[in-house]
Amino acid sequence: MNNLKLKPTLAQRQTLSSLNRQRNIRFGEASFELLSDFLSTLNNQNKSNLENVSSVCGNFKDRRVVEHAFLICEEFRLDPLVAYHAIEILERFMLKHMENLLSQQKTEVFDGNLCAAQGTHEELVFQSLRDKFSLFIISCMQIASKVTLHTNVIDNSSALRYLQLVGADCPKEKILESELLILKTLDFRVNVPNPLSYAETLLEVLGHNDPTTPVAHLHHLCRYVLQFVYLQRESIYSSLLMAVTGCLSPSPDQRAKFVSVTEDCMLLGVGVIAVAAFIYQTSAWEKVVEELTLITGISAKSIMDFAHVTLIHITKNKVK
Repeated sequence: MNNLKLKPTLAQRQTLSSLNRQRNIRFGEASFELLSDFLSTLNNQNKSNLENVSSVCGNFKDRRVVEHAFLICEEFRLDPLVAYHAIEILERFMLKHMENLLSQQKTEVFDGNLCAAQGTHEELVFQSLRDKFSLFIISCMQIASKVTLHTNVIDNSSALRYLQLVGADCPKEKILESELLILKTLDFRVNVPNPLSYAETLLEVLGHNDPTTPVAHLHHLCRYVLQFVYLQRESIYSSLLMAVTGCLSPSPDQRAKFVSVTEDCMLLGVGVIAVAAFIYQTSAWEKVVEELTLITGISAKSIMDFAHVTLIHITKNKVK
């Protein structure tokens, strides 16, 4: 992934002033300059995330959480981009928030302010998080809806109605407090990359480099494939781990090293596009894989392994 390639073109380029005036850019609307910047920025963010990956990453991308986020999008008629963005915010917030709470409890125990056992305090922390989890999810959806410029915004009144609908009613002030807690915990760094952004940017680069690529059709399929992968995330990555290691029961060390693969958004992006290309036109998918390899530097074997495992799971679910 060190040599991202966006082929130059003689197509008309926009001036910097016109770029600054662009807002609400949707798929297929990015200029050459913006596309190049997007690709470079996403690659750098992906590298940074993989360098700082934690062994507990992915724990809050459970299928039930993903389903919840997608259902909220349907309820408020939001672009699925909001759900993916919210899941990324939730993951980062929960890991940091839990770390802060457990650290605080440990300090209080060591200071002698509390006499109960450490395990009891951890149980209280987790119980508190369970009680507030629905609130945290809707708050992350609120934040994501505000960051995503071309979608509706979930305001506090709408969030309150939704919580009442799912039986998790709370005062409107608590909703505001929850949103502020998430923002402060993450130091207001909520404009995080999400897998749909990777897939869409790579698709646009693919179409730019090879205008014969049926980008519009692949984009439509990619959204469904990505949603499937996210809902089947645990089983797909477990199968991929077994495929790359050749072990039916990978060792703890192999599983620990594989965490970075599960968090690699660039690999996920090219894998999803490869699956969509195979579904759309099997005879041309190798050409798409070859171009994705040239763009990202990810080996064709890695892309094909991901696509093969995903297609097996899609076929199994279709048969059921």
